[in-house]
Amino acid sequence: MVSVRLPDGSVRQFDAPLTVAQVASNISTSLGKAALAGKVDGKVVDTSFLIEKDADVAIVTDKDPEGLDVIRHSTAHLLAYAVKELFPDAQVTIGPVIENGFYYDFSYKRPFTPDDLVAIEKKMAELAKKDEQVTRKVLPRDEAVAYFKSINEHYKAEIIASIPSNEDVSLYTEGNFTDLCRGPHVPSTGKLKVFKLMKLAGAYWRGDSKNEMLQRVYGTAWTKKEDQEQYLFQLEEAEKRDHRKLGKQLDFFHFQDEAPGLVFWHPKGWTIWQQVEQYMRRKYQENGYQEVKAPQILDASLWGKTGHWENYRENMFVTESENRSYALKPMNCPGHVQIFNSDLRSYRDLPLRYGEFGQCHRNEPSGALHGIMRVRGFTQDDGHIFCTNAQIEPEVVAFHQQAMEVYKDFHFENIDVKLALRPDNRIGDDDVWDKAEEALRSGLRACGVTWTELPGEGAFYGPKIEYHLKDSLGRPWQVGTMQVDFFMPGRLGAEYVADDNTRKTPVMLHRAIVGSLERFIGILIENYAGALPMWLAPQQVSILNISDAQADYCKALESRLRKLGFRVAADLRNEKITYKIREHSVQKVPFILVVGDKERDANTVAVRARGNVDLGVMPIEALVERLQNDVDTKA
Repeated sequence: MVSVRLPDGSVRQFDAPLTVAQVASNISTSLGKAALAGKVDGKVVDTSFLIEKDADVAIVTDKDPEGLDVIRHSTAHLLAYAVKELFPDAQVTIGPVIENGFYYDFSYKRPFTPDDLVAIEKKMAELAKKDEQVTRKVLPRDEAVAYFKSINEHYKAEIIASIPSNEDVSLYTEGNFTDLCRGPHVPSTGKLKVFKLMKLAGAYWRGDSKNEMLQRVYGTAWTKKEDQEQYLFQLEEAEKRDHRKLGKQLDFFHFQDEAPGLVFWHPKGWTIWQQVEQYMRRKYQENGYQEVKAPQILDASLWGKTGHWENYRENMFVTESENRSYALKPMNCPGHVQIFNSDLRSYRDLPLRYGEFGQCHRNEPSGALHGIMRVRGFTQDDGHIFCTNAQIEPEVVAFHQQAMEVYKDFHFENIDVKLALRPDNRIGDDDVWDKAEEALRSGLRACGVTWTELPGEGAFYGPKIEYHLKDSLGRPWQVGTMQVDFFMPGRLGAEYVADDNTRKTPVMLHRAIVGSLERFIGILIENYAGALPMWLAPQQVSILNISDAQADYCKALESRLRKLGFRVAADLRNEKITYKIREHSVQKVPFILVVGDKERDANTVAVRARGNVDLGVMPIEALVERLQNDVDTKA
């Protein structure tokens, strides 16, 4: 007798062992047809998995997140199957599931072409329509090695040979194709209906540049056609919004080989930077932060005390002078501790909040660099709070409220809060980590928010709250953080005089709201497709004359608006007005003012808002009120 407990709490009794597929069909015929896999005691398994003892069982369909993973995993195998059908001499290597899809790496005598990609996808569709059963078998390791050698799949043989000799391995077969895999997979290829091959790329075998360059085929797969269409639309939109393309088109910044991973900011881009920085500076001041500035380069001995030299050295730029080793700072916190240590502190001074727009450098791999989103030199809206244990919760609450205000002002309303917990590579005892993690949980509870926990993703010196915002395309970006650090202040000798006249070590809270200003500006550019809100736009107003007869009026208006604090420029070129309007529209200027004889004589302007919206003719006073309102409300 086998008892199966279902997710609704009901229990079904069976006289003999049975498969997940049989359980699904027992529940209903429709569920039996829809089953992609099962969950037995929490583990995702094939529908062919035999349940031999009492278990908790759930049926996985295309409505479950696990179902989508199974579909993508199985589609990667379908891709390899199709490649082997079309190119029998190709060797298959690995094909994992990745975000939004999958890839598979192949070794072949010539590069695949875009036409090959079309042919492979067509063959995948043909094989899926055959609805061939996907079956699993288990072999001893050495027998599996011998099998793959016999069919000239040497990469698979090498992978299996690295598995301990006393372990068995599982193989999956569909039609004429057999592959190494842990599974699970869909019961038949007919379940794979919505997929598309995306692109080709190169990849070294086992990620080592000394090995052969393989060919990587990327694909995407979904449960519903409309989901795939939405994803492809999102990709198309993301391509249009790419901050690197817009940065060049709108003259914001550039990069060059002489400074890899470092940004050359142009006047327009630097204007955006200044708006973000000055806004954040006001937020610092409103919330009791004192702005400081620490050195860029610090002696290696200090980085040794903090643990960075041991745990982070490969990411640091190192230099020497007069037989001393130094490092360009990858983060600002040690410098802030030195400022704290420069004077005798009392418990009455706490919490002590320091803020710095601190420039940091990290030796990121060249392949990881990505426009201004991932650079080697960046500036953070960095802050550190020195406080007592009792002050952690109110500081976390205050920071959360401040962060939410900032994100709202930038028009990010959809924010996910996550708590990154202790990693394997960390300093300090578990009891201290317990205290730090619980302090952050307590602060979040007091804020009344829900959060997701991320085991193993904290920094080596402490856990952290992460703020993940979603942009206008629904893409998540991790920006703000709040970290509890019980270690660094003690390592660097930070102390304060407690109310009982004893010396105690303060707790250090690391916090940032937008994080890297470079990255945040990149997010803004893509979120708004370069059409930044009025208060952030590098040029807010363009004044265009129809003929030379209005030039003096335009110059006077330009001067007046500039004195009122608006970023404005008059275009007095002898060009057709339609040409000038089009050119300034392409530059995504929020307001274009057109002046002819009628407007000049009436002391008015014809106003066009971005997006070719005609706001009609306005008196100058009404225009100024409209512009100022858009800036003040961050419309």
